[in-house]
Amino acid sequence: MPGPYVVPVHGDADLPKDVDVVVIGGGIIGASTALELAERGLRVALCEKGGIGQEQSSRNWGWVRITRRDPREVPLMAEALRIWNTLDQRTGRNTGYTRAGIMFTCASDKEYADHERWMKNLEGYQIETKMLSGTEFKSMFPDSRLDIKGALFTPLDGRAEPQRAAPAIAEAARDKGAYILTECAVRGIETAGGKVSGVVTERGPIACQAVVLAGGAWSSLFSGTLGLRLPQLKVMNSVLRTKPLEGGPEQAIWSNGFALRKRQDGGYTIASGHENIVDIVPKSFRYARDFLPALSKEWRSLIFRVGGRFYDEARIPDRWALDEPSPFEYNRVLDPKPSKKLSDVALANLKKAFPVFEKAEIAQRWAGYIDVTPDAVPVISAIDSIPGFHIATGFSGHGFGIGPGAGRLMADIVMNRTPVVDIKDFRFSRFSDGSKIELISGF
Repeated sequence: MPGPYVVPVHGDADLPKDVDVVVIGGGIIGASTALELAERGLRVALCEKGGIGQEQSSRNWGWVRITRRDPREVPLMAEALRIWNTLDQRTGRNTGYTRAGIMFTCASDKEYADHERWMKNLEGYQIETKMLSGTEFKSMFPDSRLDIKGALFTPLDGRAEPQRAAPAIAEAARDKGAYILTECAVRGIETAGGKVSGVVTERGPIACQAVVLAGGAWSSLFSGTLGLRLPQLKVMNSVLRTKPLEGGPEQAIWSNGFALRKRQDGGYTIASGHENIVDIVPKSFRYARDFLPALSKEWRSLIFRVGGRFYDEARIPDRWALDEPSPFEYNRVLDPKPSKKLSDVALANLKKAFPVFEKAEIAQRWAGYIDVTPDAVPVISAIDSIPGFHIATGFSGHGFGIGPGAGRLMADIVMNRTPVVDIKDFRFSRFSDGSKIELISGF
């Protein structure tokens, strides 16, 4: 079964000869960057090898959360929450955003204490968050059979529709003058005097002074053609959605056995709250040393496998001429086969916790590749060695909610303005300047 239905965005027929900025990648990060730049008066071309929002930007859970974020992401996510609150009005389109609250359940006293400590990360922000006791949780969900110590609950957190959001933002960018170019892969960049001077697409060249790479899981491959080492691997998450169901929770809930989010159509998006699949591929060995610290903390939640993906990626070239087709033109959309087992287990656990889901009917299943970095923190950065080149990638499963904030920060960096938040933790150079790369477990 193909991936989820995404609101279609029809690409512009004409390729511009020159713009100020080319954004590579039409997911929520690239679309948000394009909108921010276009609103500030820059001429922008958003180039997407397939369709807008067709990969992980439409395949995620649809959570818009600050709760349990890596502390390094909290300031940017606080900005993203402010943007989401007015995004429908700003774009003139329906993203499905609503503030219904998100809660993370605690199965043990240790988890309760860990969640309670995390709340300190919101000190200084006007964001209400609180710990619920097991009794308080039960009073909110009287039909639940979950036996828990309590939950961390943030009413300001919310949800949106991944199949709507990136298309809405991209169309809004076009309203502001941006070119939206679908099925238009960027094969590489051109430089003059050591600086970015343009890109070469499959449809021809575009001159520009700046490029933003927001290519998701493809970013490491593209960066490598420029001599940049970007440690990035893929993790596969499987999801199912149900048909409309009455009587389920309004709040998004994470538990050890499942994660759920109510959809705008009245159904639910359901996934494992804990387990993901990692395909062993050639780059697994190339970046093994980078990811060892993370694996030492998170290996229990990862299912490693060797299969056809190893050979698929082994056949992808590392270099190609700009006048010949690139790998991006041979694979327009990453559409992995979902794990029926993992999503079935998640649904079974959910039925035990909330009996109302015994009536749930499965409407569709899909999977997506999450692009991860060794510290699970994104790169949102100018690249010093290639003036005019920028990267916004590696959001490690946290990209949908933070996307509009990341777009704003990337626009600040491109325009050399005071950034909306400190960029230190997002700099690309942290992987090569001797900095300690640390995964903060549990985020």
